[in-house]
Amino acid sequence: MVRNRDIASPANDITLSGAGILHGMRRLFLVSLFVAPFGVAFGAAAVEHGLGPVQATVMSLLVFTATAQFAALDLLGDQVAFLSLFLVTLTLSARHVVMGAALSGWINRLPVFKRAAALVLLSDANFADAHPALRDGSTDLGRFVGGGLMLWLVWGLSTAMGAFGGTHLGDTSAFGFGAIMVCFFAATMVRMLRASSGLLLPAMIAMLISVITQPILPTGWNIMLAAVAGGALAIWRPHE
Repeated sequence: MVRNRDIASPANDITLSGAGILHGMRRLFLVSLFVAPFGVAFGAAAVEHGLGPVQATVMSLLVFTATAQFAALDLLGDQVAFLSLFLVTLTLSARHVVMGAALSGWINRLPVFKRAAALVLLSDANFADAHPALRDGSTDLGRFVGGGLMLWLVWGLSTAMGAFGGTHLGDTSAFGFGAIMVCFFAATMVRMLRASSGLLLPAMIAMLISVITQPILPTGWNIMLAAVAGGALAIWRPHE
C-alpha cells in the first residue's frame, strides 16, 4: 500500500554507493541461498518443457520473476498463445507496480540510467528488506540494489545448475525450502505491523481474502484481490 507520507519524506541527497550495494548483498546472502532450490527446479522444469539449458538460463537472467517464469512454462509449445502468456505474466507480476510506486520517492531521484538498472533488480525480498530502512531515513539505495543483485546472481546460477544437471537432484520440494521464504516475509510483516499498528486490520482483511479466494480464483488473482482490498482499506481508514 502506498501512502502520501511514504513518498514525500525522502531527502534530496539520495545516493547509490558501492558500500551500500555490498551491504545489501551481505544482508540477503542467506535468503538468496534458499532461492537456489527454486532456481534449480525451474531450470530442470524448463528443459522438460522443451527449452535448451542456455535458453532457460538466459530467461532467468532477463526475466527474473520466478512465479511468472514457472507459469509461462505451461504456455510454451509448438504454438505459443502470446496473449495468454502476456496476461499471465502481467497478472503475476502486477505487484511490482505497487512496489515501484512505494519506492518512487527515492528511485525517481536517481539519474535515468541508474533508476532503470535499480528497478530491473526489483523483487519481493529486496523490497521488503530495503523499504523499511528507506522510510526510517536511509538515503542510500545501494542496500536495495545489492540485495536484488545477490538474488539475481543466485537465481541465474541455480537455474543453470538445474538446466544442465537438475534431473540428478530429485524432487527439491522434499527439503522444505519453501518454508524459509514464508518465514522471511512473515518476520518482515511483523516488523511493519509493529511500526504502524493501524495496518493490522487491513493486513488481516487482505490475508482472509487471499485464503478464502485461493481455491476459487486462478493462481495469483487471490493475491491481487487481497492487495487491492487491503490497500483500499488502509487508504480509507485513518491510522498512525
